[in-house]
Amino acid sequence: MSVLYFFESIRNPVLDFIMSTLTHLGEETVLVALALLFLWCVDKREGYYLLSVSFAGLVVNQFLKIVCRVPRPWVKDPGFTIVESARAEATGYSFPSGHTQTAVGAYGSLAVWHKRKWVRISMIALCVIVPITRMYLGVHTLADVLVSIAVGTAIVLALYPFFRRLAEKPNLFYIPAGVILALSAAFLIFMETNTFPADIDPHNLESAMSNAYKIFGSMLGFLLMYYLDTRFWKYETRAPLVSQALRILLGVVVVVVIKSLLKAPLLALTGGHESASAIRYFLLFAVAGVCPILFPCFDRIAAKCKKNGDED
Repeated sequence: MSVLYFFESIRNPVLDFIMSTLTHLGEETVLVALALLFLWCVDKREGYYLLSVSFAGLVVNQFLKIVCRVPRPWVKDPGFTIVESARAEATGYSFPSGHTQTAVGAYGSLAVWHKRKWVRISMIALCVIVPITRMYLGVHTLADVLVSIAVGTAIVLALYPFFRRLAEKPNLFYIPAGVILALSAAFLIFMETNTFPADIDPHNLESAMSNAYKIFGSMLGFLLMYYLDTRFWKYETRAPLVSQALRILLGVVVVVVIKSLLKAPLLALTGGHESASAIRYFLLFAVAGVCPILFPCFDRIAAKCKKNGDED
């Protein structure tokens, strides 16, 4: 707690705002948006690598959370205060840090993938900055973030060889993806069948259950996305600027509509059961997997815009 008390002692409104903003770089919405950007506009192999690392890290992270059941810093030490704006997003148990796990998985995979020095330095910087924001805000301890960094780094390095060879051997994808799907299914079964202590925090248990369904649904949708791409679409990420912009806009619409607007209807449809989370996240990646059918249309629009511009 000494590290957290140090950060508490240097807090001020300006730093609070900066840290509260930067910590969003470790959220799942940013991860999904970044992954779609790479999948559709930059490098598909890199996008698949980024998502696979992130999903593997999430399974390990959520399992450790519910098994270790370490309370948040302000629960362990009632005398400690946090930045209140961070409380709403600090769901589940404290150990290990989910935001750190997401950041190290996403930005760490980009750092390993790219050879350019400035890219690696900037990505590694983000892998450091996000954990610092979590401690500054008071929602995680040093142990929470260090374990997440270690787990994230190990997964980044373990999966890298599979995805580097993906262009020559596309079916290699199914080895790590199959393992991650099996782990997510095992975690979901564990959550549904395990008898937890009567004094377990109900909100943290609910968070873990929801995340188990989310990860499982995401992996099913992710596998479908890859199959559709390699079997049918086989689209190119290189495209005219207008086409790229339309792809990004489409990705934003998909994420917002399915991730946010479908939450309440699906919960109502399933009677409030957490299976709604699995359905929602499956749809998120499944629909994203179908979206490339529109890319040729976007390319034609881009060509028409260019032609009209040349005529003017």
